[in-house]
Amino acid sequence: MHRIESYLDVFDVNAAGTGDALADHVKAEMGNCTQLLAVVSQATQGSWWVPWEIGIATEKDYPLATYVGGGAVSLPDYLRKWPYLQTHVDLDRYAAASKAAANDFEIKKRHLTEDVARIRSTKEFHRVLKSSLGQ
Repeated sequence: MHRIESYLDVFDVNAAGTGDALADHVKAEMGNCTQLLAVVSQATQGSWWVPWEIGIATEKDYPLATYVGGGAVSLPDYLRKWPYLQTHVDLDRYAAASKAAANDFEIKKRHLTEDVARIRSTKEFHRVLKSSLGQ
């Protein structure tokens, strides 16, 4: 709907692996991403991969948010550091902030190193999205 390119591992046959091969695959896929929207559900709540993916996104200074739709799962306190989405309207706000952050990053890259531009645009993404969500 918002024309945001995405990767969802449940559609990836390579994501069914185990051990080192799976870790390498997930890390490679994360390397192709520019941000992370972690969906926290009853199925993912106990997953060890979700915190690991969040760690990778944090280390790379990616814009990061979580989605807990329907209230079926309570969000762990440590995830409240970043914006968290609960409704379809929140997803629209995320999409708008995501597109703005991508534009902001491209502008900042013209005047700053890529690392500094990413850090600053990610901070702005989190600030703008949290504000629009009332957090």
